Amino acid sequence: MTQAPARPSAARRRHDREIVALAVPAFGALVAEPLFVMADSAIVGHLGTAQLAGLGVASALLTTAVSVFVFLAYATTAAVARRVGAGDLRAAIRQGMDGIWLALLLGAVVIAVFLPTAPAVVDLFGASETAAPYAITYLRISALGIPAMLVVLAATGVLRGLQDTKTPLYVAVAGFVANAALNVGLVYGADLGIAGSAWGTVIAQYGMAAAYLYVVVRGARKLGAPLRPDIAGIRACAQAGAPLLVRTLSLRAVLMIATAVAARLGDADIAAHQIILSLWSLLAFALDAIAIAGQAIIGRYLGAGDTEGARAACRRMVEWGIAAGVMLGLLVVVTRPLFLPLFTSDSVVKDAALPALLLVALSQPICGVVFVLDGVLMGAGDGPYLAWAMLLTLAVFTPVALLVPMFGGGLTALWGAMTLMMTVRMVTLWLRSRSGRWIVTGASR
Repeated sequence: MTQAPARPSAARRRHDREIVALAVPAFGALVAEPLFVMADSAIVGHLGTAQLAGLGVASALLTTAVSVFVFLAYATTAAVARRVGAGDLRAAIRQGMDGIWLALLLGAVVIAVFLPTAPAVVDLFGASETAAPYAITYLRISALGIPAMLVVLAATGVLRGLQDTKTPLYVAVAGFVANAALNVGLVYGADLGIAGSAWGTVIAQYGMAAAYLYVVVRGARKLGAPLRPDIAGIRACAQAGAPLLVRTLSLRAVLMIATAVAARLGDADIAAHQIILSLWSLLAFALDAIAIAGQAIIGRYLGAGDTEGARAACRRMVEWGIAAGVMLGLLVVVTRPLFLPLFTSDSVVKDAALPALLLVALSQPICGVVFVLDGVLMGAGDGPYLAWAMLLTLAVFTPVALLVPMFGGGLTALWGAMTLMMTVRMVTLWLRSRSGRWIVTGASR
């Protein structure tokens, strides 16, 4: 009787330790990823404005192409974690290898598309005559690294599913350092210009892929898991990832629509929008780290058949998401006088950004719940529901956002629509989590 009240507290502490152990390294790895583009921009920027503009177009295209396939990490994490929970590490590694083979196949397809169409795609994105040649050069060379980038996504999912987020952190940091060093050496030392930057990034990406493959293959050999391609397994990975692809594309559509609407509001508003969107994306990294922990932990509990453990972990992670959202929101409010001058000295842009920035701060607890429940349902393999929920969100957001300029609304109204979008996501995800229909136990869903 006297120990009964301590049990929930002990369970919370256990969940807290698991969340911290997975989320903190995951956050470090997530932050390291955009540093690749920042390093390239800093190095190429000294070559000239046209080169930097070309890099901007090409890197945006590459980032979009790769982010579409982020399901390789998400779906693999959930599938591997389930098998870990079920106690079948050999099957977990086998599942991970299927995801890696799928990544290689998709990478080959993307290369086949990008190489011949690079000039047309760059032109479609409106690159100037002076920037276009540099964008095409960078895009064609960097496209050769896409298979490695997709392998990194899939292998990261394998390790997350194995409850290891430290190795991805180490690889991401090493990759960033190697990328920066190679860029400096090839751009200036070898005098290759923007092509040197592209080759440096490609080499760094393949180095990261090789490091991941070494870890995964070593684990496969230790457990006796086969390494050869398995058509049925690859097809199953693709089928599991398809709903998450729909979810990702819908989310990208929301961001593209928001940017297009902001552009219609005027130069000051689009400039302010880009500043706020950059901050919003940075805050998302912190919340996404908790979501990644959720994917791994929930998948493991369900694989082990522990429904109560899964429910308790879900509740605790939601509490973490709300707390993190509150802290991030307060941080935005406190630092806004320092944040805005980093990006602009234009008082008109600052005036446009300030009220929208406060709205972003207020919405962070909502974002915290959304990210966490998104991770929980991904970990449960509930991809079809996530796809339909995001399509519904897109259907609600689109007309509201498009009405903003029609009714004379400004940037604050647009970010009100963004807050509505996150609120709809929160409601749909909360209803699903409350229903319990996501709880399906066993080594596979």
